[in-house]
Amino acid sequence: MPAGFPDFRLGNVLATSFTGTLSERHGNAVERIPTPQRLADWLAVNGLAVEACTTAQLERAWELREAIHAAATAAALRHALPASAVRVINDCSAQGRAAAVLTPEGERRWQLSSASCVEDALGVIAADAISIIAGERDGKLALCASPTCQAAFFDTSQSRTRKWCDMNTCGNRQKKARFNANHRKKGG
Repeated sequence: MPAGFPDFRLGNVLATSFTGTLSERHGNAVERIPTPQRLADWLAVNGLAVEACTTAQLERAWELREAIHAAATAAALRHALPASAVRVINDCSAQGRAAAVLTPEGERRWQLSSASCVEDALGVIAADAISIIAGERDGKLALCASPTCQAAFFDTSQSRTRKWCDMNTCGNRQKKARFNANHRKKGG
């Protein structure tokens, strides 16, 4: 995996992994796809390889990412979905012309209409967002308990009680903070 793309554990869902490309939204935000090439790299890592990406396509990707985040957050909180977010997600889904194909190994892959069609890749991500927000998959949308993160993630744990988008980052950070606070209270 290219540097700067942590193995997001946002429920192993393409759409929520995509929203994770902007982390620490309520702290010191970290943009993980700041350039068109970084978006192309992220898409390739996630099975949606494109040859190139323009600045306009990157801006559209950011718009889709924020729309998915807004809609997933609303769904997790059981609030009405923001109409503007729904519109962006639906537009991206409709513009994509990717096709699901079956590999000889029995796996599903996405075939884009051309090697440089970022819109197809965004369409796949939008369609994935639609399926999780609409409740078509076994799991539930939740928000990370970290006050600086609050990423939307898809909880597929058996009990559906996961607290953090990723135990290795947000979960450990919160547990360490709690340990240090308890240690200071005890005078250590």
